[in-house]
Amino acid sequence: MHLQNGKSQAGQFAIDNSPDAVGQSGYYAESDVLEYTQRSLTNIFLNGTHVFEDRGWEIDWRLSPTFSSSDDPDIRKTAFTFRSDGDVMFNAGAGGNPSRSWRELNEINATAKVDFTKDYALFTNDAKLKFGFGHTYKKRDYEILLYNIQFWGGQNWEEPDASAVLDPENIFPNRPNSIYYMSGNSDPNPNAYESTVNNTAAYISNEFEPFPNFKTILGVRMENYVQTHTGRDQKFANGNTETGNNLDNEEVLNSLDFFPSVNFIYSLSDDQNLRASWSRTLARPSFKELSFAQIMDPISDQTFNGGLFPYPDWDGNLTETYINNIDLRWEAFGNQGQNVSASLFYKQFTDPIELVRIATQQTGNGYQPRNVGDGTLYGFEFEFSKNLDFLSPSLKYLNINGNLTLVKSEIEMTDTEFESRKAYEKTGEAIDDTRDMAGQSPYVINAGISYNNYDTGWAAGLFYNVKGETLSIVGTSLFPDVYVAPFHSLNFSLNKKFGEEQRTKIDFKMSNVLGQSRESYYHSYGAQDQVYSIFNPGRTFSLGLSYKF
Repeated sequence: MHLQNGKSQAGQFAIDNSPDAVGQSGYYAESDVLEYTQRSLTNIFLNGTHVFEDRGWEIDWRLSPTFSSSDDPDIRKTAFTFRSDGDVMFNAGAGGNPSRSWRELNEINATAKVDFTKDYALFTNDAKLKFGFGHTYKKRDYEILLYNIQFWGGQNWEEPDASAVLDPENIFPNRPNSIYYMSGNSDPNPNAYESTVNNTAAYISNEFEPFPNFKTILGVRMENYVQTHTGRDQKFANGNTETGNNLDNEEVLNSLDFFPSVNFIYSLSDDQNLRASWSRTLARPSFKELSFAQIMDPISDQTFNGGLFPYPDWDGNLTETYINNIDLRWEAFGNQGQNVSASLFYKQFTDPIELVRIATQQTGNGYQPRNVGDGTLYGFEFEFSKNLDFLSPSLKYLNINGNLTLVKSEIEMTDTEFESRKAYEKTGEAIDDTRDMAGQSPYVINAGISYNNYDTGWAAGLFYNVKGETLSIVGTSLFPDVYVAPFHSLNFSLNKKFGEEQRTKIDFKMSNVLGQSRESYYHSYGAQDQVYSIFNPGRTFSLGLSYKF
């Protein structure tokens, strides 16, 4: 399977830099950004299943290498700064000089696994033993190259026209602008890295019924995870070999972990189950998070700093997040895929990873993934899918579905974060040592109504989704937290199958029917929320034709 896509986007921005902000000089600039991104993914999948019925054994093996790439060839950013006298110019200390950057990512992800299943009898009931082995190898190569436009002498621009900047009369040695290129890349490049992962795993589980209608599944999984990294920070790249950091295929994560799980399923009736489970899982930092890379988003002008970067309030030792999960679920099933369920869940986190604003960069716009204090969350979920034929036989092709999730999350602040917030505590504010978990919405609502007539081949659907306001970037020092506002997503789809055996299908889709904008804002005690970012994706229409062989 091969997937290939490309996306081009252009943006025009008005940059109003207020001198009232800490460390800001105050200026106004207008910026043009041109960006093109192309991605590809190639996957090869081989699978074999061998059944030995007379012995009750089944063996399943899989080999699946995946090759992926993501390239941003020639991102161009041009920002004219407007002076108080009305003239326009490029100012490195204000809107910035024009820049061009190239980003390239290539990754290999190869997985091999084999599973064994044995059917046997236990407590006079059917039982099933499963065990298996697997290995995953990942390798990523990443690089950013940057070039800046410089000026020999003065500048003179009749108007702020980005398309005229590289006209021949503006190139050195022509005066007055005399443009020349200067590399923004140190040697070695701090924004180039190579990382590998070797993850060897094994598991064993047993499914049996110790009592009638009571199914038990016990299991444990072992993983030996080793991640290496080749890269360096800005200090080392600029010649500071004493305090700078440089890694040459060195281990940045090495762990041997066991993940037990316990599942109980009690059949209340033929169409109702009561489930209870406990499991231990983990979340590991990504390649990008476990690096020294500094990645700037040309649209938002935000800079992502890899978690290996040490700062005065961060040691650069990014590690895994361990999670304990407890779930209790009731579910009932009907015909034609109808169902209804209700769940209670609880999760406990050790060393969760969150995006944190870098407090020491008071004049910058950088953030970094860090391990924060331990956390918990608990909540309730209700889900249903129901055909409307119970109202009238004429509605048998209509189906409604939805789910509601309510969540309460809490993170225990580290001493550094708590003291940082206390240092900027406002009059009347009482800062506690806990806060919301980043990335966790307090509620999620999904709802949809669909029509599917198998006889005529017509199908349609209208689907709605919204999440409650969510902490996105953890503020520190003088920076307040950044929250994402609820985005009311309404999408519509219509398709028609026709021809022999309905192999041909035409699809029409419309996304963001309500024309909503994605907004995030600074949230601070006793102050009106201030805009952090607004993105208007507009409405998207697509038309597709497919044929099934």
